[in-house]
Amino acid sequence: MPAPGDFGHQLTWHAVLRPQFSGGNEVRLLQGGDALFPAQEAAIAVARHEVWLATYIFHHDEAGASLVAALRGAAARGVRVRVVVDGFGSKASLGWLKEQLDGSGVALAIFRPMDRWWRWLQPGQLRRLHQKLCVVDGEQAFVGGINIIGDRMDLNHGALDEPRLDFAFGLRGPVVEPVHQAARAVWTRAWLGRDFGEELLALVRSPEPLQRVRRLFGRLRMPGREPVVAEQALPPVAAAFVLRDNLRQRRTIERAYIEAIRGAEQAVDLVTPYFYPGRAFRRALLGAARRGVRVRLLLQGKVDYRIAAMAAHALYAELLSRGIEIHEYTQAFLHAKVAVVDGRWATVGSSNIDPLSLLLNLESNVVVEDEAVAGEVEAAFETALAGSVRIADERAVGTGLQAVLRRGLVAWAAYVYLRVAGATGRY
Repeated sequence: MPAPGDFGHQLTWHAVLRPQFSGGNEVRLLQGGDALFPAQEAAIAVARHEVWLATYIFHHDEAGASLVAALRGAAARGVRVRVVVDGFGSKASLGWLKEQLDGSGVALAIFRPMDRWWRWLQPGQLRRLHQKLCVVDGEQAFVGGINIIGDRMDLNHGALDEPRLDFAFGLRGPVVEPVHQAARAVWTRAWLGRDFGEELLALVRSPEPLQRVRRLFGRLRMPGREPVVAEQALPPVAAAFVLRDNLRQRRTIERAYIEAIRGAEQAVDLVTPYFYPGRAFRRALLGAARRGVRVRLLLQGKVDYRIAAMAAHALYAELLSRGIEIHEYTQAFLHAKVAVVDGRWATVGSSNIDPLSLLLNLESNVVVEDEAVAGEVEAAFETALAGSVRIADERAVGTGLQAVLRRGLVAWAAYVYLRVAGATGRY
């Protein structure tokens, strides 16, 4: 395995470094925007130096307006505030967001904007910024699956009767540093303008151009895997920040999941709204069930995208026949991306278990090895399970030729989509 920073000539599965854990971290589980947004705004209210925010959706509802006010307030105090949003996920709100931030001192970057018709013809546009990151003063960070939109609002369905199920981690300690680097890197990539112009001009004029080149490329790179000294003043929680980009860490999140599942001895509990794992991931789940590990999947019961539900349903018969439990969450829309293994390993983040998240989008998760934190995540899983319906019989999801044809159609559609997006290799 290559040393940190030695990425070789090919970005293969085996060249990707595993998550590196640091101790001395504080990790808080936050359920929904009802818990996350006040925590973020409280941190931003006392920011002294800088705030970095990256999100897929930044909506123009009450939650978005409240966060905008917090960001503007920080900028008015002289805090450096940088926000990056996805050009597709936030497309409906971009006009409003630009107007709200105009003249405020908050620098807004758009990741792959969709403001011209011909942009839809670019294959790279299928690779979106799906991360949800917030870092304040390099001391506090928030990582999860929660977009900047109220829990009871949906872009496609409008107002909701029940809050969607979603989670994030609030972080302090050494694990904040790679989150900080990732947020800065993705903002800089999306900016592609004023800051780059200033950097290049300074580079030309600098008596030390080599050092400036290194700093410039350092801003563009996602975080490395250098060990971090633990902060003893915080709880001794071991945590690692893992991300998926389209450069050198293409398989880091998927590999973290697979290694945890392969090492499971008692239980694997996984929550995701979009479930269509690749071969290695499916084999890990089936292998765990074959070893006698209890494997439970909590998937969406209230469908938001029919094609995504069809993809998951195509796998039901095989999974059920091998002893894997499948539950569909019916109490509200499901958006959480969470897993717990053996009550001591847990992850929360933005990555679904489907080709878009595992092969295309920019994603980020936090992995924790700690019984107390994992127990809290497990308790949230059990609560959600109470609002779900178990799919108990593979015959209920279809068998025979119809099921085979459905699975073949889904596999073909996924193959075509990935090739159009420029993804290579087996899935």
